[in-house]
Amino acid sequence: MNEPNPFLDPARQQELYGHASRLAERTSALMHAKTAGRPVPETIVSLVQSHHARPDRLGLVLDIGCGRGTSSLVIAEQLRPQRVVGLDAAPSLLAQARARAKELPHTTVDFVEGDFHNLPLPAGSCDVAVAAFCLYHSPQPKDVIAQIARVLAPGGLAVLVTKGLDSYREMDRLVAAAGLDTRAGQHESLYIAAHSRNLAALAATSLDVIAVLDEEHAFTFDGHDHLAQYLATNPKYNFAPGLYGHPDVLAAALHEFLPDQPLTTESLVTFVIAQPKRGPA
Repeated sequence: MNEPNPFLDPARQQELYGHASRLAERTSALMHAKTAGRPVPETIVSLVQSHHARPDRLGLVLDIGCGRGTSSLVIAEQLRPQRVVGLDAAPSLLAQARARAKELPHTTVDFVEGDFHNLPLPAGSCDVAVAAFCLYHSPQPKDVIAQIARVLAPGGLAVLVTKGLDSYREMDRLVAAAGLDTRAGQHESLYIAAHSRNLAALAATSLDVIAVLDEEHAFTFDGHDHLAQYLATNPKYNFAPGLYGHPDVLAAALHEFLPDQPLTTESLVTFVIAQPKRGPA
């Protein structure tokens, strides 16, 4: 029997997001490996500028699943709305987001703890709602999208972002070849609930989809030490005790079983841009 998908297992959420350092380490290792693909926060900004009727006069922008606040702060700095609200369920991530926001002048950003299945905002209150790399944490992402539709103002815009099911498959093959998890390539994708192939259809249940953008992102890890920094925080694999969360030990295991060499891997990033459904003519 397969293990529960970590991104959909409530019992794993404290482990995954109870400490902001875990996500920071994971993101840092991945971004240092990046060789192709635009930064996602900047792409979100450009999509709002291209598709919103009044991108220079935005009121409230909601950033759902804001994590450590990276997208929220870029949105605040580059779009200059009246207010940005970043929402996340993890207090540790929100604490770091608030600390990062204090370092930037002239930004109006509030970070709020909440459940994206029940957005704590009035109906029709948001000019823009962003949900980047978070919908696959819900077993019912349609319910989250219905909440997004509820809080969007007439003429508002939703930007939903996810990854392809086959993202980082090259890592699966390496982990299996090293014998660290021989079933690495057989585990369910972490993004199964909301992925590149189904996100537009999910959005269409409550919104009018106006555009879909697919971008290939590529990453080259320098070698086992660099890769282990990322793998040690990846919950997809069933590592032996003492490997998960310990990049030095994991790197040593990789060195023992495989020649050290760079690893290039890819991820498809999909942006779905949508608007509130129009009423009967």
